[in-house]
Amino acid sequence: MNFTRWSARLPGTQRRAAARTEQTTSPDRRGEGSVPAARTELIDESPSVPAVDELRVREVLDRVPSLVALVHGPDHRIAYVNDAYTTAFGVRPLGKRAREALPELDALGLFPLLDQVQRSGKPRTVKSRKAPDGRSYTFTCTPVAQGDGKGGSDGRGVLVFATDVTDHAEAAERLRASERRQRETAVTLQRSLLPQELEEPDDLRVAATYHPGGTEAAVGGDWYDVITLGGGRTALVIGDVMGRGVRAAAVMGQLRTAVRAYARLDLPPHEVLQLLDGLAAEIDANQIATCAYAVHDPNEGKLVYASAGHLPILVRDENGTVLRADEPTGPPLGTGGWMHTSGSIPLGPGSTAVLYTDGLVERRDADLDEGIAALERALAGATGTPQVVCDRLVRSAGVTPDHDDDVAVLVLQHPARTGPDSELFRNAALELLGGVEAAPRARAFASGVLTSWRFPADLHDLGVLATSELVANSLQHGTPPMRLRLRRTDRRLIIEVTDGDDHLPRRRRAEPGDESGRGIAIVATIASNWGCRRTPGGGKAVWCEFALPRTQAT
Repeated sequence: MNFTRWSARLPGTQRRAAARTEQTTSPDRRGEGSVPAARTELIDESPSVPAVDELRVREVLDRVPSLVALVHGPDHRIAYVNDAYTTAFGVRPLGKRAREALPELDALGLFPLLDQVQRSGKPRTVKSRKAPDGRSYTFTCTPVAQGDGKGGSDGRGVLVFATDVTDHAEAAERLRASERRQRETAVTLQRSLLPQELEEPDDLRVAATYHPGGTEAAVGGDWYDVITLGGGRTALVIGDVMGRGVRAAAVMGQLRTAVRAYARLDLPPHEVLQLLDGLAAEIDANQIATCAYAVHDPNEGKLVYASAGHLPILVRDENGTVLRADEPTGPPLGTGGWMHTSGSIPLGPGSTAVLYTDGLVERRDADLDEGIAALERALAGATGTPQVVCDRLVRSAGVTPDHDDDVAVLVLQHPARTGPDSELFRNAALELLGGVEAAPRARAFASGVLTSWRFPADLHDLGVLATSELVANSLQHGTPPMRLRLRRTDRRLIIEVTDGDDHLPRRRRAEPGDESGRGIAIVATIASNWGCRRTPGGGKAVWCEFALPRTQAT
């Protein structure tokens, strides 16, 4: 094969030759006033530099450290390989078909690219392909024409130019491996900080899911939690720490721990967020987070909530109508200087509520309200257990393993119980009037209710004793109106007394000579759990609960 025939058709050769022709000086036209002849005898004595066009292309390519091969014709017969190519893959016979003589190109999948370059006459590049010799190369395939360039595709060849990028590829792989390890660390930390098992309230059925983002840095600070407050009440939390990686997950863990601690105080939702807002500023003044905190009381039939810049809670009632909670009641946590407020949304028997983070509804190419509206439509048609509803909402939102943001979803249902199941959930209440007859009346009421609920004798007596002590404490230290409420679930008996005084009782050790101070101590001793809280309209509620024996609960 005569390689000089191809050198004239390499890219740029013709343009450089034309430019050299245009720059040739015209004959000297000296006339009157022209420069004296003596001046024309001055010559440039600097050494002459050979033009690029005067270099032999083959000698240049032979010394290039990159791999160079030239093939021609539709079957890509080998016209030339340089020394670097021979060193890397061995001697290649000229004139042979490339598919037979260049198996390394076949292993790299370059032959379809060679066909494309020969047909289109346009260069193509593929980056960082790992060759059989274990090294990585970036291949550039450039079309060249034989002779006058009018031979069609049969007269075209392809110059294959491969640059060794092994060092760059290995560095990139090390970087990717480091990012994968960091992401795995963040995911592990994130999942370890989330509840390993959700608490199971008596009156609610709950399920939750968390999906980390698919990109290397998409592990964020989404979290959720379910906290049983006692007395039949349940707190539900969902939040999102802005940012990505281990730092966001660590901040999330601190906030989640703080929420559980504040929830034990049994404060109204807006007060919990107020405390959390101050803590968030102390953890990191530059880190903000959104959060929604809600409390469910089965006796009230509603969800009382407060939101710190979080997305609205959605509730589907027993008729299938989806309600959206009012707009957020305050800015995100960590901003400070804002008084949060509480709102409420109905959550009666047969209702389903959904708390979620923005990764479920936010998309780059759509408005956020459109995402929330799509979630409402999906919730309207999603039936089944909380876990089934949760999975359907995630699928309907198009969340995949390569999703660009992490997603947290918390679904809760207040089941509508009928038949034998409804017998395990009962309520009874008595309005208490002041006077000496209030305590005996309360004991008689409690005894009759517990007898009708068919509790065993020992649990019946403990329930009457606890009722007597709570009512006596309220009569002595509280103010009207006073109310006694008895409630049973499939797991426990709950006794609660409310009054109009907001002073919360505390357990203390009574001295032998003290005439009071033993009521709460007695209740705390005989009951499985006890507590007190301030009620929204003013006043307080003091409660205790007894775990039912397994045979009694079922």
